[in-house]
Amino acid sequence: MVDAALWRTAFVLVLGTFMATLDTTIVSVALDVLVDRFDASVTGIQWVSTAYLLAVVAAVPASGWLADRFGGRRTWAVAVAVFLVASALCALAWSLPSLIAFRVLQGLAGGLLPPVGQALLARAAGRDRIGRVISVVGVVPLLSPVLGPLAGGAILGAASWPWLFLVNVPVGAVALLLVRRCVPASAPVEPRAPFDLRGAALLAPGLAVLVFGLTEVGRGRAVPLGVAVAAVAVGAVMLVAFVVHGLRTTRVPLIDPRLFTRPPLGVAAVALVVLGASVFGTMFLLPLYLQGAGGLTAWETGLLLAPQGLGAAAGSLWVSRVVHRLAARTLVLGGITLVALGTAVFTQLGHDVPDAAIAVSLLVRGLGAAMIGAPVLALAYRGVEPAHLPRAAGALNLLNTLGGSVGTAVLAVVLQTRLTGRGPDAAAAFGDTFWWVLALTALAALAATRLPGQRARGAAA
Repeated sequence: MVDAALWRTAFVLVLGTFMATLDTTIVSVALDVLVDRFDASVTGIQWVSTAYLLAVVAAVPASGWLADRFGGRRTWAVAVAVFLVASALCALAWSLPSLIAFRVLQGLAGGLLPPVGQALLARAAGRDRIGRVISVVGVVPLLSPVLGPLAGGAILGAASWPWLFLVNVPVGAVALLLVRRCVPASAPVEPRAPFDLRGAALLAPGLAVLVFGLTEVGRGRAVPLGVAVAAVAVGAVMLVAFVVHGLRTTRVPLIDPRLFTRPPLGVAAVALVVLGASVFGTMFLLPLYLQGAGGLTAWETGLLLAPQGLGAAAGSLWVSRVVHRLAARTLVLGGITLVALGTAVFTQLGHDVPDAAIAVSLLVRGLGAAMIGAPVLALAYRGVEPAHLPRAAGALNLLNTLGGSVGTAVLAVVLQTRLTGRGPDAAAAFGDTFWWVLALTALAALAATRLPGQRARGAAA
C-alpha cells in the first residue's frame, strides 16, 4: 500500500522534474519576443533553447556519480538551489550571450533533477510500490512538451519575458523547504568510486556535439552544412570510444554499458529512447505545422496540443491502478498501439485534416504514452539493487533525454528534406515526416515483445 508519507516524497521530488522539463519548452513561444528584446537574429536566439538542451544532455551522465559521492538528497537539493539561482540570473540577463550562459547553468542543474529524483523515489518506494508511484509522477515528462508552450504563451500574455524564468522561483522554493522533511536521506556510497574523468571527457562532450550537429543539420542555416556533418561524425566517434572505454575499464564508469545487457534494462532502454523521440518529436513537428500551414497563433496551438496532456494524465491514473496486476508487455504493447493509431492521422497532414481529428489523435497518443513510460521504468527499477539505483536512473534518463533530443533533430533533418522535395506543398511534407514517427513506434513494438509476459510478483496493491 502506498502511504501518505511516500506520496509526500513523490510530490516534492516531482517539483524538481517539473521545473527542469518545463524549461525545455517554455521559451519556444518567446523567441520572437527575445529577438526584439536583445536585437538579435533568429539563429542567435535559437541558442537560448539549444544551450539549455545541450547542458541537460551533458549533465545527466554525472548524476549517478554525484548521488553516490555526496548522497542523493543533498545532490538533489543543491541542484534545485543552483537551478533557482540560474533562473533568476536568466531573468536579469542584459544581453544574449549572458542569457545563453545562464541557460547553460540552468541546464546543468536541471539535467540532474529527474534522474536523482527518480533514484530517491525508487529507493523510498521499494520494489513492491515503485510501479504505482512512478505511474503517477512519470506523467510530468509527458506533460512538459504540451504545458511548456501553453504556459509560455499565458505568461507572455500577462507579463514580460523575465517571468518565463521567475516562475521557477516559488516552485523551487517550496521544494527546498520541504525536501528535508519529506524526502528520506540517502548516505553516500562506500567505498567512494573515483570520478571517471576519461569517460566524462568522452560521453558528455560527445553527446553535446552529436546533438548540436544534428540540430544544425536540421536547421539548415545556422552553420555551414559541412561543419554540422563533421560535428555529427565527431560526436558519434566519441560515443563509440566511450562504450569501448566503459567495457574495458577496471573502475566504475560514468555510465556502465553492461547495465543494458541485463534483462530487462536493454529492452527498457530501447522503449525509452523511442518514447522520447516520439513524444518530443511530435511536439516539435506539430507546432511548426499548426503555426505555419495551419495559420494558428501560439496560444491557439497550445490549446490544440493540450489533449495530449489530458490523455497522459488520465492514462497515468489508470495505469497506477493496474500496473501491479497486468504484465509490463501487455501495458506497453497496448500503449504503443494507441500511439501508433494517434500518429497515423498525422501522416495525412496536407489532406485537410480537421482540428478535431488532431485533438482526438493527441488524446489517444497521450493515453498510449502513459501506458509505456511508467511500466518500463517500474520494471527496470525493480531489477536494480538499491545501491545501483542512482547510476541506473542516470542511464535510463540519459537514454530518454537522448531519444528526445536526437529524435527531434533527426526528424528536423527529415522535415527539411521533405520541404525541399515537396516545394510549395509544405503541409504534405509534415505528413511525410510523420511516417518516420510511425516507424519509430513499430521499432518500439518489436522491442516490447521481449518484455516479461507475466506481472511482477509481490507488487503492492
